[in-house]
Amino acid sequence: MHTVVLGTSGTTAQDVIAVARGAARIELPEETLAAVAASRAFIDDLAAKPDPVYGVSTGFGALAVRHISPELRAQLQRNIVRSHAAGMGPRVEREVVRALMFLRLKTLASGRTGVRPVVVETMAAILNAGITPVVHEYGSLGCSGDLAPLSHCALTLLGEGDAEGPDGVVRPAGELLAAHGIAPVELREKEGLALLNGTDGMLGMLVMACADLARLFTSADITAALSLEALLGTDRVLAPELHAIRPHPGQAASAANMLKVLAGSGFTGHHQDDAPRVQDAYSIRCAPQVAGAGRDTLDHARLVADRELASSVDNPVVLPDGRVESNGNFHGAPVAYVLDFLAIAAADLGSIAERRTDRLLDKNRSHGLPAFLAGDPGVDSGLMIAQYTQAALVSELKRLAAPASVDSIPSSAMQEDHVSMGWSAARKLRTAVDNLTRVVAVELYAATRAIEMRDGLTAAPATLAVLDAVRAAGIKGPGEDRFLAPDLEAAYAFVRSGKLVEAVEPVTGELA
Repeated sequence: MHTVVLGTSGTTAQDVIAVARGAARIELPEETLAAVAASRAFIDDLAAKPDPVYGVSTGFGALAVRHISPELRAQLQRNIVRSHAAGMGPRVEREVVRALMFLRLKTLASGRTGVRPVVVETMAAILNAGITPVVHEYGSLGCSGDLAPLSHCALTLLGEGDAEGPDGVVRPAGELLAAHGIAPVELREKEGLALLNGTDGMLGMLVMACADLARLFTSADITAALSLEALLGTDRVLAPELHAIRPHPGQAASAANMLKVLAGSGFTGHHQDDAPRVQDAYSIRCAPQVAGAGRDTLDHARLVADRELASSVDNPVVLPDGRVESNGNFHGAPVAYVLDFLAIAAADLGSIAERRTDRLLDKNRSHGLPAFLAGDPGVDSGLMIAQYTQAALVSELKRLAAPASVDSIPSSAMQEDHVSMGWSAARKLRTAVDNLTRVVAVELYAATRAIEMRDGLTAAPATLAVLDAVRAAGIKGPGEDRFLAPDLEAAYAFVRSGKLVEAVEPVTGELA
């Protein structure tokens, strides 16, 4: 079983995904626990003094003006968790909750938050036991942390609220902890606040979206190449020297991918045959430019994610010299911006893929293919409504591209008067990634059918490998009309699983 060793200097995207999506266990080395204990000593010293310190001996947010006496501080920390666990709506996916908890644990383990080692150890034990708190869709404004989502997770540490066990059954959290020999935590000064105050939910979703989009950009390069091939287009526009004079790295990578897929094709270069074309339509010719811009956007998003993965996000924080300082590092703007930026890139990639599909189905623009790729046009409708479905998905992608991060709604009696809405940006990006996967799947389905309907030409070796793989996956080829939804769902599963890329790379070598 894979083990993630959590030190004081942050974590990696690979480790986040291993914990969130896999069964990776978390190990806390002695030096991590020692650093946590050392920062806790500073909090204990401050708690013993009469001077008010935010989060240690005061209320929170707009209520920070009240000094809290020592006998009420444990109740204060319990109360912030209970009162902030106010989420509503559908349950959030298990992988998101596990990423959220692991990233909060990452900050707690940094030695900058002032919690006791028992808090860190208990959160790790809950993750290792496969216990997943019930977290709801609504409750985070992406500022002062993903408050409600993190509070529902913190509630599980207290043995309260509901959680899902490793068997998938939701039970009271206290029962689950007892069943796994985990003692609930009795919170002390600063600890309730430290459990809630981070950008962990939006960051976890960003990390997973980046991984999914990396695979999708490669998949989209493959389907674009298949569409170019099916439309008898020219691959001369993919020549490296053309992309070298506009040196965007993503553009060059996408063009190189397409060129590898098309190597050895007998379909390309026929644009001057029966219906001469000086050049292909934008959706074909500009595929590397659009996909490449998305790739460069993804690289920027990864840079932001990596910086955040190395961060300790809390308020207040314990500095190495023992000072406990308030700050604004919990604000989600850096993460929210790139979440929105990726949604824009996803919408545009989906849009150009849909245009290629539409061209494959239109007998006036497909250069010899039957209308709607139907077996018997008129009697059969072919893929007419598959394109409708794809168009509906693209329309939804465009709505999801409207940025959440430009919105702000004041909260906490105007103390928290500018918020990032990063959680909302992350939630809509998850939907966008899923929609884009479906859009690419429809293009794959149409392009492979179109290639099989061309007679007298030999497809590229990589294309033949794709055809073999999709048919082996139960995705049917041309023929008379049939119940189409199962084929489209199978194509979606094929793309989502990464099997499209896996089918091509043994022929092409590794793609970018």
